[in-house]
Amino acid sequence: MSADGSSGFLSPNVPRAEAFDEPKAAVARLIELYTAAADFLCEKFVGTLTEGRPEGRYRAYYPEIRLTTTSFAAVDSRLSFGHVSLPGTYATTITRPDLFAGYLEQQIGLLIQNHGTPIVIGPSATPMPVHFAVANDPALTVPQEGALEFPLRDVFDVPDLSTTHDDIVNGYGFTYPDGSQPLAPFTAQRIDYSLARLAHYTATAPEHFQNHVLFTNYQFYVEEFEAFARTALSDPDSGYTAFVGPGNVEITDPEAGMPVPAKLPQMPTYHLKREGSAGITLVNIGVGPSNAKTATDHIAVLRPHAWLMVGHCAGLRNSQRLGDFVLAHGYLREDHVLDDDLPVWMPIPALAEIQIALEEAVAEVTELEGYELKRIMRTGTVATIDNRNWELRDQSGPVQRLSQSRAIGLDMESATIAANGFRFRVPYGTLLCVSDKPLHGELKLPGMASDFYKTQVARHLMIGVRAMERLRDMPLERIHSRKLRSFEETAFL
Repeated sequence: MSADGSSGFLSPNVPRAEAFDEPKAAVARLIELYTAAADFLCEKFVGTLTEGRPEGRYRAYYPEIRLTTTSFAAVDSRLSFGHVSLPGTYATTITRPDLFAGYLEQQIGLLIQNHGTPIVIGPSATPMPVHFAVANDPALTVPQEGALEFPLRDVFDVPDLSTTHDDIVNGYGFTYPDGSQPLAPFTAQRIDYSLARLAHYTATAPEHFQNHVLFTNYQFYVEEFEAFARTALSDPDSGYTAFVGPGNVEITDPEAGMPVPAKLPQMPTYHLKREGSAGITLVNIGVGPSNAKTATDHIAVLRPHAWLMVGHCAGLRNSQRLGDFVLAHGYLREDHVLDDDLPVWMPIPALAEIQIALEEAVAEVTELEGYELKRIMRTGTVATIDNRNWELRDQSGPVQRLSQSRAIGLDMESATIAANGFRFRVPYGTLLCVSDKPLHGELKLPGMASDFYKTQVARHLMIGVRAMERLRDMPLERIHSRKLRSFEETAFL
């Protein structure tokens, strides 16, 4: 343990900054630095609880990655990531390098390869809040403010919302206090905040999340996903290895029980795991754009390869039938939850790779091709609103806007998920299923919907799964293309 001369805090002894030209060694050092900092804070926190307020104060720092380049030489820019565009110093703070080891090795390797210069690993100048360090140990919890005989912030650093933000991904010109430019889309504090929120909202640990995420707004899809997962686990050639539900219950035997927690979380989440996190995660976000934003705000820090919305919508055309599919190629955004982060004038483009994967999956599951697909699927604009009972108000305004936008489907989540995918550079898509036609007298009532639910949910869920499996087999550079990246981007994906 050493004293931080600049502030008088007691800090752990850790290695000084060192240059690395090998990704695995660089990540190993990140893990060493992070573990030393987190273990130090946990140890001192336990001591404080048992022995009372200490005389001194404790501080540990996140590790960081730093790259300095002085050359204007052209780099291999075939990838949309893995390089910086201008000379300068670039940095990012790092948390949970054990969780992100594969991602970090890939991103660091590309930097070293593209710029021909080592990266530097060392402690950053950013303190690690004790709450986030303690979150690594399920046996420890930080008491609420006022529960101790002294303010916790008098002894430890605590989360600071002024440094936990989306300024990098929102393009607000963020720089670190020393003038270095961001190397990654999220700071360590922002990631730690979301990892804690994910565990709270989904009741599953971040370690279980897979690179391909399905969002739905109905419990029926969860039941079908579990049925598919059990079938996949019984097939040794499927590649799927385990199934995880709320409470971190994990099974590998397709016949094993999956206990339901006494209290389900707000967004029950299930993971069909595959080596390299190449499996599929299903999140039941429930109803509404607020939940959709919350889920995607936090899952984004895991840097998934794609997320898709597979849920129900209102069909807006008389020619549509209950059970028809809607493939979104544009969005009318009246959800309002992202207006401050992503102005409504900003286009949310359809992504060709996602659209093709979804259309091919529909053809595979329904056994319809080409022109015959039009019998059950329409491609067009999906409108997302924040008022579930919009039908009870004067309909002239909403109906006029729906008509002017050429919308063919209406829901409360899809545009939010797509817009946050655009904002966070996560490839996105939407395939909905028509469950009611309110403009044509077919309201969503139990008697009308029961047959639809029985016949269509399984097919719809399977289409989402098959689309994700197609995306999984695509090269990473095809999915993470320049369509989602601006002319001033971080090197890390």
